[in-house]
Amino acid sequence: MPENTITAPLAPMDPEDVADAFAYIRALQAGDIDTAGAVANDTGPELRRLLLDVAARIVIPITAVDDCDGDPCAHPFLAAALGRLLLEVLRHGDGACLAFPPGIAQTIVRFTENILTEEHGDVADVLRQLEAAGMKQAMEAHPAHRTTA
Repeated sequence: MPENTITAPLAPMDPEDVADAFAYIRALQAGDIDTAGAVANDTGPELRRLLLDVAARIVIPITAVDDCDGDPCAHPFLAAALGRLLLEVLRHGDGACLAFPPGIAQTIVRFTENILTEEHGDVADVLRQLEAAGMKQAMEAHPAHRTTA
């Protein structure tokens, strides 16, 4: 099997990148267009890449779950393929609104709402949990960014 995002672990993001990406996602989720615009202006063209990094870290682990006691089965392969397809559409959707930061962020919010929350759960809370997990991984990988109190 060729190495891909399922067989190779994703490199941790930089802590500032995690903060910027989730600030944008949470602002859009809350309908705060002014804050989302400010984050987009501050982050610049890198925002698209940051959002794709976040999407990969959310979608791939969820869609690559193996529920067949370690044996290959159709469900995880189908789910993994769907996850990869979604990410490919986001990466290469030339001209499609999903390929730009608002569409990517809204896709992350919808995925979180539909897959990661219990019935009518708090999407904002799940996004905060995802951000905290991403920040923890980023801080462990980039110890120079740690602050001392």
